[in-house]
Amino acid sequence: MESPPRAGTDQELLKATLGGDEEAFVEIYRRYRDRVYRFACRMAGSAEVARDVTQTCFASLLETPARFDGRVCLGTYLCAAARNQSLRHAGRAWRERPSGSSPDLRPGGGPSPLEVLLEDERARIVREALSTLAPLHREVLILVEYEDLDLATVAEIVGAEVGAVKVRLHRARRKLRAALEAHVESGALTVERG
Repeated sequence: MESPPRAGTDQELLKATLGGDEEAFVEIYRRYRDRVYRFACRMAGSAEVARDVTQTCFASLLETPARFDGRVCLGTYLCAAARNQSLRHAGRAWRERPSGSSPDLRPGGGPSPLEVLLEDERARIVREALSTLAPLHREVLILVEYEDLDLATVAEIVGAEVGAVKVRLHRARRKLRAALEAHVESGALTVERG
């Protein structure tokens, strides 16, 4: 059973962690693990790689906490670390994706088997289209659209100016739209109009 969340700012928890307080580190991990994992999973397209990236990010924070200088929030710092790890992985293999199953990122619920099948197919098509984007475009799209981060935070994570992030986001959306429109035209993807 998980203990209740611990109060304190990220800086207070990090300072306590440096003093040997394991529960403080557990609270930092609890606060940011899901965001770091989701981002890494979408960047890498692999749950296994995302687990490795997440573990590496938190292990690095624990081993060399001085790298976190407090200029940005800890969540932003950890996403930037996950970005760097994901880009290293992508540099080696982003065009060589296995055709195996993709991680299931949907929340639990009770849809019918047909609805699940159709949603899985749509999600697969979107994941494939997303994976064709260059890593610099993919990361800003994921951070803005999936993680719901503001442009200033995304700029801090990716180490770019807000204007550059806006340009990357615009290009990413345009390229993703074009890739998805090709699927709509072929009949592989249907668009619900409301």
